[in-house]
Amino acid sequence: MEAVGLLANPWWVWIALLFVATIAIGIVAILGGVGGGVLFVPLVSSFFPFHQEYIRCAGLLIALAGSLSASPILIKRNLADLRLSIPASLIASTASIFGARLGISLQANVMQLAMAFLMTGIVILLITAKKSEFPDVPTNDAAGNFLRLGGPLLPSEAGGKSEWFVRNTIPGFLLFAIVGFLAGMFGLGAGWANVPVFNLVMGVPIKIAVATSNLVIAMSSTTSAWVYINRGALLPLVVVPSVLGMMIGTKLGAIFLGRIRTSTVRTFVIALLGISTLISFSKGFGIIR
Repeated sequence: MEAVGLLANPWWVWIALLFVATIAIGIVAILGGVGGGVLFVPLVSSFFPFHQEYIRCAGLLIALAGSLSASPILIKRNLADLRLSIPASLIASTASIFGARLGISLQANVMQLAMAFLMTGIVILLITAKKSEFPDVPTNDAAGNFLRLGGPLLPSEAGGKSEWFVRNTIPGFLLFAIVGFLAGMFGLGAGWANVPVFNLVMGVPIKIAVATSNLVIAMSSTTSAWVYINRGALLPLVVVPSVLGMMIGTKLGAIFLGRIRTSTVRTFVIALLGISTLISFSKGFGIIR
């Protein structure tokens, strides 16, 4: 564990603060419609005195825990599509191994700069990306037909349509190689990228895209997490309070979901990521330590 910043605090104070912070991150993640990992890694890297490898490993395990808790319910409701998730998961999982290995090999300041550039891209994506609840895809493309993708829509989710299909199947799946690589390299849950690829590129209805993204995160996070665990980066003092805090926070966020304006929270999320990006740039260039 690297100690930087307020060294006067005993170790247990940082653990308690981490627990409280991850509860807050879990609440904001649900209300803002982003994955907990995409907030956890940059914020904890910026404000807590833990080595980056411990934080990235914890970020992957947080994403894994959240996905595993939600996936059975989503599959039971016929929202998460296994046939769609398997090719994406295989590609993302394979790429995440190489991403995790690269992330481990890079120096801390290089990783901070890379994180800052990635966070900049995520902020831009959050500001500009539009979502289509029911994209107009009349039938599968050739690859989609070969893989027998698509399926019926539940009456409550249909929006006037009875079935959903996919387009750009091969380009969409190839994008998951990039998504998986970045998720493994930075320890981020990849929901911020999975959902736009499924929804905007492949034309999957937004609710099915979100639900299926959970399955992809569960499989790809498991793969890349083992690279960090094998490295010895699983530190229980970081992982346990983080996972517990995130689970509590996401449950509280679900309770508050109908009481707070999503647009307000989303603006707050973008502001938090923007501040974290500036800190990462400053650390990467050696301005602050």
